[in-house]
Amino acid sequence: VGDVVLVKEDESFPCDLILLSSSRDDGTCYVTTASLDGESSHKTYYAVQDTKAYYTEQEVDSIHATIECEQPQPDLYKFVGRINIYMDNEAVARPLGSENLLLRGATLKNTEYIYALQSNKNVFLLITLLTFSTILILSWSGVPDFWPSWLGFTYLRLKDSHMEILNREDEIERFELLEVLTFDSVRRRMSVIVRSSTGELYLFCKGADSSIFPRVISGKVDQVRARVEHNAVEGLRTLCVAYRPLSPEQYQEVCHLLSGAKLALQDRDKRLAEAYDLIEKDLILLGATAVEDRLQEKAADTIESLHKAGMKVWVLTGDKMETAAATCYASKLFRRNTQILELTTKRTEEQSLHDVLFDLSRTVLRQHGGMTRDTFSGLSGDCTDYGLIIDGATLSAVMRPGQEDSNSGNYKEIFLEICRNCSAVLCCRMAPLQKAQIVKLIKASKEHPITLAIGDGANDVSMILEAHVGIGIMGKEGRQAVRNSDYAIPKFKHLKKMLLVHGHYYYIRISELVQYFFYKNVCFIFPQFLYQFFCGFSQQPLYDTAYLTLYNISFTSLPILLYSLIEQHINMDILKKDPSLYRDIAKNCLLRWPIFIYWTVLGVYDAIVMFFGAYFLFDNTTFTSNGQLMTTNTQMMFGNWTFGTLVFTVLVFTVTFKLALDTHYWTWINHFVIWGSLIFFVVFSLLWGGIIWPFLNYQRMYYVFMQMLSSGPAWLSIILLITASLLPDVVKKVIWRALWPTTTERIQNADKLYKGQLSEFTPLASLHAPLKASGHRRGSGNQRNAPNPR
Repeated sequence: VGDVVLVKEDESFPCDLILLSSSRDDGTCYVTTASLDGESSHKTYYAVQDTKAYYTEQEVDSIHATIECEQPQPDLYKFVGRINIYMDNEAVARPLGSENLLLRGATLKNTEYIYALQSNKNVFLLITLLTFSTILILSWSGVPDFWPSWLGFTYLRLKDSHMEILNREDEIERFELLEVLTFDSVRRRMSVIVRSSTGELYLFCKGADSSIFPRVISGKVDQVRARVEHNAVEGLRTLCVAYRPLSPEQYQEVCHLLSGAKLALQDRDKRLAEAYDLIEKDLILLGATAVEDRLQEKAADTIESLHKAGMKVWVLTGDKMETAAATCYASKLFRRNTQILELTTKRTEEQSLHDVLFDLSRTVLRQHGGMTRDTFSGLSGDCTDYGLIIDGATLSAVMRPGQEDSNSGNYKEIFLEICRNCSAVLCCRMAPLQKAQIVKLIKASKEHPITLAIGDGANDVSMILEAHVGIGIMGKEGRQAVRNSDYAIPKFKHLKKMLLVHGHYYYIRISELVQYFFYKNVCFIFPQFLYQFFCGFSQQPLYDTAYLTLYNISFTSLPILLYSLIEQHINMDILKKDPSLYRDIAKNCLLRWPIFIYWTVLGVYDAIVMFFGAYFLFDNTTFTSNGQLMTTNTQMMFGNWTFGTLVFTVLVFTVTFKLALDTHYWTWINHFVIWGSLIFFVVFSLLWGGIIWPFLNYQRMYYVFMQMLSSGPAWLSIILLITASLLPDVVKKVIWRALWPTTTERIQNADKLYKGQLSEFTPLASLHAPLKASGHRRGSGNQRNAPNPR
């Protein structure tokens, strides 16, 4: 039960629909799904052959059909169902897929109108089909200039499921498009079945050489294979083309296989894959193509910068090994002096996988003296850089060794041991699932490194979801990677600034935020704890209720908030110019236990100084009968709340000055927030203690703050206690920077010397701390050992 809906050009679909027919003769319509997935390109949809010729309301209303489909699901690109169209009391079943579904919110474009079916139930009762949006493009890259003009053939158009091609004699040849065996990244190929004007049936198949050559039974295989290898070494992306003539009986068998698989409501994808495997065999090789796939702008510079920053870069690709290796050399992932280690099917055919793994392991460990290195850049200059190449078939064997291999051992651990000692790893001929397996394997290694995956296509989605951080590149291959990522960037080159600048800043800010939060609250709470020993554990508070409430809300919140938003401890241009500065924050060095303990001890020390400093400075006082304190020198009256207010005043000024000392990037807003917070505290204390508030049942803070400030010893106490609290941390930083400076601290000092213009004329390499053969230097071990799969 449903309604027929008429949708006109530029109108949005009011609900989920199935296309019945369109104003176009070929039954197609164009749709933009920008509101659903962000893709602005127009997608082409085709009506089912049985209903696309219905152009009027009366004709559409005459359709009698039933639909079976799966329950609704959140995946926009998956739909399984079938339609039974009744003609002359006989039902003709046709399959329904995701390409047949018009989703609510999409917009009709470049089509005058369409008729579609809307369901009145919660299940989808759909009657029309949309064929796959790039059916012809995937099959033949249907662009007029696809075939070079010197071949004498020109593709014209697709009309009513007939392809028109202009041949050398300027005659139009027509081929009827019968079936499309769609492309998927697991098969790495796709096929079409066509009928020529003379009635011959052909299956044409194109795909990767690794998926075509095993299915070829004749043709110039050796010659084409040699040409493919040559083109791949040159860095070109290759594609092989083959065909197979079909007899009418074979075609009927193919139709039966495809029909059974397409109409299945359960495991349709699996059954289609099995059917495709049976159909795409006994091929005759036609030839191969090679297309240049240029690297994105500054891709090589980005990868080189990541290397210098101490990150390991892995390339996970579905390309042929030679093509991928040439790309790695062009992008500077592999260098000319890099010794390449191959863990590929070709080598495992000559030796057992067990022997190959142990040979490679001995090679890399012999070079490094049996010691596993964290990063390639941590080696001395005379150490050989190794690059590992592994293909998908061998990776499958490594991940799941055969039961017959009694000496298999732990192949995963050996593989990881080899990878740890390689400067870069290339994984080629990878299926999407294998990319995710690689990332998962690295995450589960004993070092537990932080992984980052970056990709631009649907094949990279599983890898992006598996990594700790997933980044999608906005490209021409759709936006599935972007939609499933944590961050999205327009170009690969932006990864450099994202990690080395913004990532660097973010880590510095968040580490200071976390440590400072604990520090200022230790300073806040510990004096209250000490005070209980002097008040007989009577639960008497040291601070007034207003101070307890506003300490974290108003007095100390804005300075650290602003710090965590805008702090730049080093100029942005310097960070981009010198990627090695990233090493100083690698391995989570600022959020480790020693640093946390230091901040905690510093907080305890400051709290003790504040409390006992105020206590002993007033040790020369005598108690009066009313419980107040009277100084022998000034005869000023000091009580419990005055003591607590003095401690709290020192506390607020100390923690704020501490953050000011840690701030490197000063703007007017820093001054406004830091000094404004202190002024607000003073003004609030004056108002809170200078006015009798009628809504309070007590007036214990009345005139306390003014009385404290009217005492000279109180002013001196505040100054001395603030100085005593901050002095050890200041001295420690001065001595540490003078004797054991990190590279970051050296550049900070030089940047101050050159008044912020260091990046313009000073060679940064000259500012780096010298490397020593032995000994310890703070920060020298801060190198990220996390492989970052791509």
